[in-house]
Amino acid sequence: MAITDWPKAERPREKLLTRGASALSDAELLAIFLRTGIPGKTAVDLARDTLQHFEGLRGLLTANQAHFCAFSGLGVAKFSQLQAVLELARRHLAETLQRGETLSDPAATRRYLSARLRDYPHEVFACLFLDTRHRVIVFEELFRGTINGASVHPREVVRRALAHNAAAVILAHNHPSGVAEPSEADRQLTRRLQAALELVDVKVLDHIVIGDGESVAFAERGWL
Repeated sequence: MAITDWPKAERPREKLLTRGASALSDAELLAIFLRTGIPGKTAVDLARDTLQHFEGLRGLLTANQAHFCAFSGLGVAKFSQLQAVLELARRHLAETLQRGETLSDPAATRRYLSARLRDYPHEVFACLFLDTRHRVIVFEELFRGTINGASVHPREVVRRALAHNAAAVILAHNHPSGVAEPSEADRQLTRRLQAALELVDVKVLDHIVIGDGESVAFAERGWL
């Protein structure tokens, strides 16, 4: 049975318009994105099969072009559309941290950092540089590493802080394993960076470790 033959209240698009996007399942949301199915399958059927094949939304959203396009019913056009949607979502989150705005919502900061760092298959260390009123100057990814670590050089972090005339910084890095719990090496690195940045009067406000769907803030743990 085609989706057009379903009761209106059960059709994904009509359901979204009447009840809101949050009322839809992952498969229903994906079906709206796919728009059409393939012979023998509705868009919802195809969406369910797609999510099963990619082991959930994250697997689908982080799939490379070759893997994505190899699945029946997908292709280069859909891959391009999906990448555009993801970038729009990232930019929407970034608008809450635009240059010149004071950081007043820790949750928004963590959501932004998570969106920027969570899906990397390797470790990335980044800094959010702030002025004397804790307004955003710039976000920078400074170091990239392997699946289980990245070499971070305090001198380079200090150099970038001075280049931006920053008064404070929020450190951030991801754990590709998905487990956000900081390691002892993370804590030692944070202490080294604190000491180095204190020499140039730059305060470390937080160090946020990004996992899969979770994050840990050093400030909340009382480690800063």
